[in-house]
Amino acid sequence: MDPTIDPFAQFLVTLQEFWTIAITFLAGVIQPGWKQNQIIIIVVVALLAWLLHARSGAMLQDWVRSREGWEKWQLRMVVQIKRRLGLVWFCLIAGIVFVVMQNLTWPSRSYMVGLAAQLAFVWLCIAFAARLVRNRPMRRLVTWSLWIYGTLYLLNVSDEAASFLDRLAVEVGEFRLSALTMITSVVVIGVLVTLARIASTATASTIRKNEDISPSMKVLAVKGVQLGMYGIAFYMGVKAVGIDLTGLAVLSGAIGVGLGFGLQKVVSNLVSGVIILLDKSIKPGDVISLGETFGWIQTLGARYASVVTRDGKEYLIPNEDLITGQVVNWSHSNDFVRLDIYFGTAYGDDPHKVRRLAIEAASSVDRVLSHKAAVCHIVGFGDSSVDYILRFWIKDPTAGLTNIRGNVYLALWDIFQENNISIPFPQREVRMLGGRGSDISQLILD
Repeated sequence: MDPTIDPFAQFLVTLQEFWTIAITFLAGVIQPGWKQNQIIIIVVVALLAWLLHARSGAMLQDWVRSREGWEKWQLRMVVQIKRRLGLVWFCLIAGIVFVVMQNLTWPSRSYMVGLAAQLAFVWLCIAFAARLVRNRPMRRLVTWSLWIYGTLYLLNVSDEAASFLDRLAVEVGEFRLSALTMITSVVVIGVLVTLARIASTATASTIRKNEDISPSMKVLAVKGVQLGMYGIAFYMGVKAVGIDLTGLAVLSGAIGVGLGFGLQKVVSNLVSGVIILLDKSIKPGDVISLGETFGWIQTLGARYASVVTRDGKEYLIPNEDLITGQVVNWSHSNDFVRLDIYFGTAYGDDPHKVRRLAIEAASSVDRVLSHKAAVCHIVGFGDSSVDYILRFWIKDPTAGLTNIRGNVYLALWDIFQENNISIPFPQREVRMLGGRGSDISQLILD
C-alpha cells in the first residue's frame, strides 16, 4: 500500500471499482442474449433442485426410520445430508446442464452455468468440512469466511477483495492490524486447531487402547498430546499470518508474575495433578477415602479429581488435597481389602465355640473371600461381655463396605440365635435404702 495516498481515498476507489463491475454485469443480464438465458437456466435449475429437495428429503427420512442399530455419527451425517439435499441436487443438475451446453453450443454461452455449478459444489464441500469444527460460533465464522473467499476466488476478484480488506487497518506506530490479517488469522487458527483436535483424538484413542500403559500414564500422555497439538496449532497459525510474537515477551513476563501471585492455588493443583499421574499413587478406578468421603476415582483432571460415592454424589477434590492430605487408597497395590468388625458375647458362652461360629458366619456371606480365611480373636473382657474382633477379606471395595459389614453382622445374629449365644447389653439396678429413700420419694411426689 502506498503510504502517500489517503486510506479513505483508497477505500472509495475500491468501492467504485466494485460498483462498476456490478453495474456492467447487471447491464449485460438485462439485455436479451446468452447472459440472460444463462441466468434463466440457473433460476430454473434452482427451482427444480428446491422441489427435489422437499421430495427426496421425505424419502430419505422414511428410509432412515426403517433402519435400526445405526451409530450416532451416522445419524448426524444423514441429518447434514438431508439439510443440504437442495444444494446437492443443484450441483448435479447444473453440472449436467453445463456439460450438455458445452457440447451443443459455444463455451462462452455456458460459462455462467458452469460457474454456478462450481460455486454450489465449493459451498457444499465447505459446509461438510466445517462440521469438523465443534465450537458453533467458530464453525459459523469459518464457514462464512471460506464461503466468501471461495466465491470471490471463483469470480476472480479475490485480489481486489484482499486489497480492500488490507486497507481497512489500524496503525499505531509500527504496529498495523488490518481486517485481512484478523480474518486470515481466525480462519487459519480455526483450521489448524481443528486438525490438531482430530490428530489428538486419534492419538488419544490409540493410547487408551494400549493395555501396556497404566491408567494414570494414559491420562498424562493424552493430556500431553492435546496440549502439544493445540500449542503447535496456535503458534503455527499466529506465525502463518505474520504476527510477531517477540513484542509480547515482556508483556507476557509481567502478566506471568502477576498470575503467579494470584493463581498460586491453581498452579499448585496443576503441578499436583502432574505428580499424581507420574507417581501412579492414584489412578482412575481406585477406591479412596479422604476424610468422610469414600468413593472411587472417576476422572483425573488438570485441577481436580472426580470422586463418585456410593450414594451417587460426585466430589471434585483439588489435586493439592490428594498430595498433602492423608488419603486411604483401598486398591493401590491390589484389590484385596481386610475389614474388621467388633462384637461381644456373654461370659457364660464358650469363647472357643463363639470364635468358630463367627468364622463360619463370615465365610457364609457372599463377597467374603474363602481362600483368605477369616479369623476371630478375643480383644478384651468388658464390663458386660467378652469382646471379640472378626477379620475377613473382600476383593471388590467398589461394591461398598457398609453393606458387607451389615451382612456379616446379620449372619452373626442368625448363627448366634441358632446356637443360643447371647449378646449382652449393660443393665443397671437402682436400690432405695431405708427411710431416706422414702423421704426422697415423698419429696418428689410433693
